[in-house]
Amino acid sequence: MGNTAVVVGGGIGGLAAAIGLHRIGWDVTILERSPVLEDAGAGISLAANGLRALDELGVGGAVRDASRGQYTGGTRTPRGGWLTRMDGSALEKAVGTPIMGIPRSTLHRLLRKHLPAGSLEVDTEVTAVEQVGPGTVRVDCGTTALEADLVVAADGIGSAVRSRVLPGHPGPVYSGSTVLRAITEHAVDVRADFELTWGRGAEFGHIAFLDGRAEWHAVLSLPAGTRFADPLTELRRRFRTWHDPVLALLDATRPEAVLHHDVNELRAPLPAYTVGRIALLGDAAHAMTPNLGQGACQALEDAVTLAAALGAESTVEAALARYDAERRPRSQAVAGAARQAGRMGQRLSHPLAVALRNTAMRLTPSRAATRMILRHHVWVPPSLN
Repeated sequence: MGNTAVVVGGGIGGLAAAIGLHRIGWDVTILERSPVLEDAGAGISLAANGLRALDELGVGGAVRDASRGQYTGGTRTPRGGWLTRMDGSALEKAVGTPIMGIPRSTLHRLLRKHLPAGSLEVDTEVTAVEQVGPGTVRVDCGTTALEADLVVAADGIGSAVRSRVLPGHPGPVYSGSTVLRAITEHAVDVRADFELTWGRGAEFGHIAFLDGRAEWHAVLSLPAGTRFADPLTELRRRFRTWHDPVLALLDATRPEAVLHHDVNELRAPLPAYTVGRIALLGDAAHAMTPNLGQGACQALEDAVTLAAALGAESTVEAALARYDAERRPRSQAVAGAARQAGRMGQRLSHPLAVALRNTAMRLTPSRAATRMILRHHVWVPPSLN
């Protein structure tokens, strides 16, 4: 088996895949099209499955040290009433760790620290990927071409590699929701580690960080492409009657820090995560809505599973077949569950439907709610040793 790989994309999934491949002895080059690593982004919650993947990659300890455990909080109504309460201690007892909140930029930096020196190339646009022989894939980057035994496409929801190797797939579609998010400029007294609030066609939530700052997000059911001239003013108007600390979080945010993206997903499941010696990973393979907080965790699972398969199998082809068989059913099931969770959450707008949902949530025992969470968090990574 050869041992050279090119990873297309320097996001969480691509960096994790490169670390995993390096740990099993492969030479890896990561190609990132952005000219500057600005470490943009807001916050991220990492569940037990994602943290276990990071542990297997040798990064888990550093990530935990930089994260804040989510022990308190839950889901509320706009007036502040509780629909469900978070029991982070029960979750920690069940799976060995609470959910952890961390700035996305911090996670990126920690992953990059574990890469071999010189393996990440920025400002490099991949223009073509082609299998040129039974064991060789060529990657064209402008006037430069690289040849490798394996290409990992981790280039996101709009994956150019996916569109080339699976030209019949319809690609991403708009979910019906758009999201605005930011990290506060300074510490805010949010009182809870994590909260979601569901209104009619709108959601507001926050993740508290170790340094006292917080990430907030606002999800709105609006036509694709909707943008606001003054996002913070618009959000203050929309959420002016919602409970604390919604307005406090908005007031602690610099206008230029607000990010606004439509939420897209791969609604049509891919028929395969591998084509020849090209493996699709993360959002390129299974971009999902954020309603379960599993997007990054599933990408981390992909990375560890791919590296473990390549370390265990005698041929690349056998390893990729194993990767596809192990990852496609689970990740596509999680994507479907995330879509369904969105329909029962912020997407509801009819008053009767909202009232029925709220009543059902209030009547659900906390143990049952914990079991529903554990369906996705319980995952044991394959060993890379």
